[in-house]
Amino acid sequence: MRFPTTTALCLGTVSVLVLTACSNGSTRATDPTSSASASVSGRQEGRNAPAAGPLSSAALAKRLLDEGDLGEGYARKAELPGRHDDVTVTGCPALAELDGDAAAGGSLDFPRRAKVSFTYASSTSSDISEELYSGTAAELSSGVGRIFEAMTSCSSYRVLVGSMTVTVTALEVPAPRLGEEQWGQLLTFTAGGRSQVVKQTAVRVGMVVAVVSGSPALVDAHVEEAVAKARVTT
Repeated sequence: MRFPTTTALCLGTVSVLVLTACSNGSTRATDPTSSASASVSGRQEGRNAPAAGPLSSAALAKRLLDEGDLGEGYARKAELPGRHDDVTVTGCPALAELDGDAAAGGSLDFPRRAKVSFTYASSTSSDISEELYSGTAAELSSGVGRIFEAMTSCSSYRVLVGSMTVTVTALEVPAPRLGEEQWGQLLTFTAGGRSQVVKQTAVRVGMVVAVVSGSPALVDAHVEEAVAKARVTT
């Protein structure tokens, strides 16, 4: 099965953290056709009630983390030119059974989405990104659950990105109980003699899902803040 990298959650992470030449971009995204991954979390705090209905991409973009939320040492990553290399996933039947781009590791076909990425202290190995999705609770629960289950069903698989081969190992890990549903995984991408460990934490709160991905320490440090901001009502 082959499909573009522009909408693959797992491959989006590869693009940013391992194969930067294949990245489709890493700034805020309000275009429904832009790449995004999935995760949302929320902290129950008095005035912060779940939205009454799905949020627009523009509304989601306003709830993304920014430099002020993260503190000193963080810089927003500039948008990179779009690429459309074909991708093939092998060695994992569960992923191969998913339709289209989802087979690469979790792109969710929700039109309401937003994304932002940062680098900490100018280190390419200390990146963090946040992606927000909005839809009905049933859609988000089914979509995110299906993707994370498929990605962790195989301990190892291979991804071909253009002419480069990436070996991916996946491990399910506990996620903080910040919302109504949570998912967590630890992914190791190996390509060209280099390896990069990426943590992804996804939490659903009502009709919003936020994914925080990147360096495990940074994800752990900022996931609660990301969730709290994602659920704030205005």
